[in-house]
Amino acid sequence: MTISLHAARTIIHRTLEKGREMDMRPLAVVVVDAGGHVQAFEREDRSPPGRFAIAQGKAYGAVMLGVAGSAQMARAEAQPYFMAAVNGVYGGQAIPVPGGVLLRDEEGIVIGAVGVTGDSSDNDAIAAMAGIDAAGLIGEI
Repeated sequence: MTISLHAARTIIHRTLEKGREMDMRPLAVVVVDAGGHVQAFEREDRSPPGRFAIAQGKAYGAVMLGVAGSAQMARAEAQPYFMAAVNGVYGGQAIPVPGGVLLRDEEGIVIGAVGVTGDSSDNDAIAAMAGIDAAGLIGEI
């Protein structure tokens, strides 16, 4: 299974909507496929342009490691040298914090990830899950 452009846009639309409902700061949302390639991206007005790289890093780290951002952060806290080495392997592209949400199919296979940034990392993950739910996909925070 792959992530269609329609599903990616649904995720982004609902994620941004959830952010507004929760009165979050302006968000940036990226959806990547199972290879870490960007399928879709949007950045709200007043969101700094550098947010793309952060959102992409959250999603990229999740999909490349097959581990959601929350678990990556726990691993980084427990084994900082390991996560630093892993991030070196990925050219510094992984950002191991909540807001990098894995997308899985019904069999548990990783099909992509969503990266959200702009508010607290925990709120970013909540908004991402709203988008994933709206697209009828399975998310792992």
